[in-house]
Amino acid sequence: MKIVIAGAGEVGSHLAKLLSREEQDIIVLDRDKEKLNRLDSNYNLMTTSGSTTSFRDQRMAGVNRNCDLFIAVTPYENTNLVACGIAKRLGARKTVARIDNYEYLDPDNRGFFTSIGVDHLIYPEYLAAQEICQSLRRPWARNWFELHDGELILVGVRVGESAQLVGKQLRELTYSQHNYHVSAIKRRHETIIPRGDDYIKVGDIIYFTTTREYVDEIRDICGKKDYKVKNVMIMGGGRIAVRLAHLASEKFDLTIIDDNLSVCRQLPEKCSGCKVKIIHGDARNNDVLREEGISNMDAFVALTDFSETNILACLTAKEFGVEKTVAEVENIQFISEAEGLNIGTVINKKLLASSKIFQLLLDADESSAKFMALADAEVAELEAREGSKITRAPVMNLNLTKDMTLAGLIRDGKGMLVTGRTQIQPGDHVLIFSLSGSLHKIEKLFG
Repeated sequence: MKIVIAGAGEVGSHLAKLLSREEQDIIVLDRDKEKLNRLDSNYNLMTTSGSTTSFRDQRMAGVNRNCDLFIAVTPYENTNLVACGIAKRLGARKTVARIDNYEYLDPDNRGFFTSIGVDHLIYPEYLAAQEICQSLRRPWARNWFELHDGELILVGVRVGESAQLVGKQLRELTYSQHNYHVSAIKRRHETIIPRGDDYIKVGDIIYFTTTREYVDEIRDICGKKDYKVKNVMIMGGGRIAVRLAHLASEKFDLTIIDDNLSVCRQLPEKCSGCKVKIIHGDARNNDVLREEGISNMDAFVALTDFSETNILACLTAKEFGVEKTVAEVENIQFISEAEGLNIGTVINKKLLASSKIFQLLLDADESSAKFMALADAEVAELEAREGSKITRAPVMNLNLTKDMTLAGLIRDGKGMLVTGRTQIQPGDHVLIFSLSGSLHKIEKLFG
């Protein structure tokens, strides 16, 4: 697949790195030659210097009828929209624009963007707010991925010392139960696609696949307790905080605290119609936290522009007794460290944006494909098609590589786990957990 990425900023560079591992034909277009040189020298892709809104420069970057996907992810919304319009006129089959205006996502406006050549819109901050809402609704889990209204669920849980699973071999678990499947184990800086002889250790993040009726069992064996989140303190009043206020103010009592007075003055207008308490103060100051009632909070969400600040703030909140903490960690290399420090849920806008774009790569029909990108692994839901390799034999005879596992499937609207004897049928929606760089292998199985 030929893909042109317009913009070599954080999101564009991260996408380029991920896609270059997937044996895709990648070209990155940007004016900043220094950024392009870093990508050119380290990854399997091509770069070209030029304006993302120039017909000539887009042609030089290979935007034509052979361009399968054009992704505009510069920091500037209007630039991205114009770039997509030009790319569509030059023949790009599918275009994606990064935006920062929630109004553009209104279904009533969909026709306008289609008319100017924009096929898909991605708003990373809105995706982050949705992810935070999910984590606040299920505070005991690290990750939560649902298929078909919860018929099949992938849940990531950190294993504590009191967990029944600690020290057990996966082979032992399969002897005693068939209610869940351990799809992956995240251990410090490594994600493992496990086999029967792997053991579960304290501090592991285990990714279970299960059906709705066994979620409570997973929570119990991992030594977690269920509790409701009501009072939430948010550090940082940026775009994610604003979107979170609009999504969650009816469900939770939100307090936004920011050390920038100008930001605090603008928040009432930006959060119009939301029940939110706004505080001007520095949440890095323990005295300020005490004064604003940190000890009464059920959750603390750190959303400043600095990953280190967010991680440290969550650790401080834990010391004050806050059970659930969420940190925005934009430095990919910090994610494993943050998870190892047990700060709770980690949010990364680049991974969330990647999830949406990988979904487009896997299937032209968004209704039949979902995708979740983790720091070094990927979760995909794909529909098995008539004649595809995945349907030709039982799973045990498919010779799947060790960097992926079939975690479960939906058949006739019902979720079920996959065993070695399972034979995938056309029309099944299959959940695949794979290590980064395996997307092209998945495409071959389902293509």
